[in-house]
Amino acid sequence: MVQAAGVIRSGGHEIEAVRHDWDRAEAEALYALPFADLVFWAQSIHRSYFDPNHVETASLLSIKTGGCPEDCGYCSQSAHYDTGLKATKLMAREDVVATARRARDAGASRFCMAAAWRNPKDRDLDEICGMVSAVKDLGMETCATLGMLTPAQAARLREAGLDFYNHNVDTSPEFYDKIITTRTLQDRVDTLAHVRDAGIKVCCGGIVGMGEEVEDRLGMLVLLANLPSHPESVPINLWNEVKGVPVNDTAERPDPIALARLVAVARILMPRSVVRLSAGRQYMTDELQALCFLAGANSIFIGDVLLTTKNPQRDRDANLLDRLGVKSRLNQVRSSEPRSAHD
Repeated sequence: MVQAAGVIRSGGHEIEAVRHDWDRAEAEALYALPFADLVFWAQSIHRSYFDPNHVETASLLSIKTGGCPEDCGYCSQSAHYDTGLKATKLMAREDVVATARRARDAGASRFCMAAAWRNPKDRDLDEICGMVSAVKDLGMETCATLGMLTPAQAARLREAGLDFYNHNVDTSPEFYDKIITTRTLQDRVDTLAHVRDAGIKVCCGGIVGMGEEVEDRLGMLVLLANLPSHPESVPINLWNEVKGVPVNDTAERPDPIALARLVAVARILMPRSVVRLSAGRQYMTDELQALCFLAGANSIFIGDVLLTTKNPQRDRDANLLDRLGVKSRLNQVRSSEPRSAHD
């Protein structure tokens, strides 16, 4: 018997199921399927829960950059490494809201605010809550990533109108302490629980291409799939090259087919989750992105910059989605603009 999220197949019979008890061997068996079978299975499950011809669009802004006390070996914003990035103070609320308005008008439906902190101080949270409420008033979904939270802080963010909280587990339990030593994986899991208990939706995924093995990538997905509730959003990030960080010594970009396989396994393990192609899309061809959409990815970040790294330009994204016949708010906005604005 092979049991997958969304369906149990045994003796030709199918029974609906969403699981939270995956083991690594099952995920590895899925990943090893013939590619056509794996993608067909993932796409079949995808169609059970989502419109296969729709992609969600989100925008991400660094509202406080650099100077982070964590030693994440992949990150340009860590104070432990000389990456040439200058630390900044928290942005003014009016500037954040103005950026969110531009993102909305450019086609984003969700706006994520990111601050390079280990954990926010309560005085900073006062200002963040004001930003969340103001962005919510623009008619956008709101998301924040601010580091670890206490239960009380999570509750305050929910009261301010926060819809999603991003807090990635980054990698597998086995590889975790090879890239981060200033916190534990359990610290991340605890914050996810505080967020969930506060009634905020969870955005949680990881990074591939840091030197981890395929087994580590699958271990990360199994960790997420076995949480009490699957994350509503699962971002899959390709590591962006950053000068001065330790991951430079171990990084190896995944084979494109391997990345599409990973997306397909994520879709099967977490059938109701939005799977987002996040950082690193500038390294992906249009053909690879199309293959990932076929494998079950259904969200992207739009905008020229993600935090401190590059991202494909809006016109390239809109053109790709148009060619694929995929609907998004980006296409809707672009089609309403004067032709001279994007021809």
